[in-house]
Amino acid sequence: MWAAIALIVLLGLYVVAVGERGLLLLRSGEPVGIALGAAVAVIPLMTVWFIVHEVRQARAVDRLTGLLADEGALEVDDLPRSPGGRIDRTVAADRFEPAREAVEAEPESWRAWYRLGWAYDAAGDRRRAREALRTSVRLERGERRAR
Repeated sequence: MWAAIALIVLLGLYVVAVGERGLLLLRSGEPVGIALGAAVAVIPLMTVWFIVHEVRQARAVDRLTGLLADEGALEVDDLPRSPGGRIDRTVAADRFEPAREAVEAEPESWRAWYRLGWAYDAAGDRRRAREALRTSVRLERGERRAR
């Protein structure tokens, strides 16, 4: 968590520095400076959007983790690791298949998608892990709204 906070602070400094440069270019009064300033202003806006989006996603996944913990359904991470902390990918791959089958059996279950997301993460496929966790969050929100 502290690493994420430090990264957000650094990105905040970056946004301020780039934003100032963009404003200086916009105020130059020169057509080229105004065009460059407008282009440069997009970078901090995109960065802020990305940070907000990722923090909201992380909080939503953390909330789902809490829900599963409250239900007593949170799986224990007991995957074997190397001395450096890396997960043994062969064991993670063996545990991936049941998670995939659970999603195939219950494609509308946010719990199944949550477990699939962490199975992808353990197997080293971060892109699919993020997609599965986003699906889990979306399904749980829909379920909560339907109540």
